Amino acid sequence: NKKNFTDCKARRRRRAFCMRAARVKTKLGNKNARGGRIVDIIACGSRPSRRGPASSLTGTVWQDPIIETPEPALLRAGRVRFEPGARTFWHTHPLGQTLHIISGIGHVQAWGGPIRQVRAGDTVWIPPGEKHWHGGTPDNSMEHVAMQEAKDGQHVKWLEAVTDEQYTAKTAG
Repeated sequence: NKKNFTDCKARRRRRAFCMRAARVKTKLGNKNARGGRIVDIIACGSRPSRRGPASSLTGTVWQDPIIETPEPALLRAGRVRFEPGARTFWHTHPLGQTLHIISGIGHVQAWGGPIRQVRAGDTVWIPPGEKHWHGGTPDNSMEHVAMQEAKDGQHVKWLEAVTDEQYTAKTAG
């Protein structure tokens, strides 16, 4: 059928791209002609997905690291997949966090605020120090790219678990 053929063709293109990325090499190693660092390519599939820890997540959450930049850069980014009912604990980020929702339907809540629904294509900015949580809805999975910067080497401060009562409270409008 046409849909299966299109899906298969897209998978082959992605696999070919990843294989080409894995073969990118330079004669100079990790240095440019002046001895400085060069562009670094992290090969597709070179870092395995990992299940998120129960010490900061409720339910099944899969994490795929995208980048943790070396100093002096501060950025850390990852793709995070929440199964229905899965969510983070309450937490803060010293320099804020950006979430870009890439699939599904999820929830985001700041401490003392309403639960907000997010969908694929939405981008969420959480200000520095804002206590919050995010995850899938009780019935839907959600996947996002999470981006945050470090301050004094710290990207996140994990707090207490989001209770079932907090998680199932009514969403805003």
